[in-house]
Amino acid sequence: MSYREGVRVGVVTFPGTLDDVDAARAVRYAGGEAVTLWHADHDLRGVDAVVLPGGFSYGDYLRCGAIARFAPVMQEISDAAERGLPVLGICNGFQILCEAHLLPGALVRNQSLHFVCRDQALRVENTQTAWTQGFATDQEIVVPVKNGEGAYMADDATLDRLEGEGRVVFRYVGGNPNGSRRDIAGITNAAGNVVGLMPHPEHAIDPLTGPGTDGLGLFTSLLERAGV
Repeated sequence: MSYREGVRVGVVTFPGTLDDVDAARAVRYAGGEAVTLWHADHDLRGVDAVVLPGGFSYGDYLRCGAIARFAPVMQEISDAAERGLPVLGICNGFQILCEAHLLPGALVRNQSLHFVCRDQALRVENTQTAWTQGFATDQEIVVPVKNGEGAYMADDATLDRLEGEGRVVFRYVGGNPNGSRRDIAGITNAAGNVVGLMPHPEHAIDPLTGPGTDGLGLFTSLLERAGV
C-alpha cells in the first residue's frame, strides 16, 4: 500500500448536500481513501482531513450554511481544525466555514441576482496551505463555478488583514462571476489548514467530465503533504 492509499479524507454529507459523491471521487482520483461522514456524527473516524462539499445544506433555510454550522459533526470538525486538521470547504462548504467562524467574512447573493454556472479562471496566490502547496505561485487554473450566493464580503479591515497576511488563496481572473470583493474566490485561516473557496475543484479532475484536471491539484497537494 502506498502512503497515498493510507490517507483517509472525510467527506461530509448534510441533508441537501449534492457534491459529496464528486468530492469523494476527487479524493480517490488523487490516490486517497474517501471516508463518508454524516452530519449527525460525533466522531470523525480518525480521518486525516475533511472536505465540506457543495450543495444546499438543510435547504439553505435561514441563510446558506447557517443551520449546518450547528450540526454535531461541525463541532468535531471545529475542534479538530483548531488542532491543525486540514479542512476544505467548497461552495456551500465555504459558506458553512464562514458561518462557523472558522473563516472570516460571509457569502451573499450574487451581484447579478442570477445563478452563475461557467468555467472560471482563478489565480493561485497562496501555495503555503495544506491544499495548495502543489501549485506554483500565481499559477492560473480553470475550474467550474456554480452558485447563486457566492459573493464574498468582509469589511475593509478584514480584507486588508487577509491581503496583508497572504491569506487570499484564490482570486478570480478574466471576470468576477459574482461580485466578490477584491475578486476573492478563496481564503485560508491564519494557520493555513482551513481553506474555503466558491469554485468547484472536484468538478475539474477529469477532461471527460470537466474543463480539465486543474482542480485535482488541491487533493494531490493534501496527499503529498500527508506523505511527508
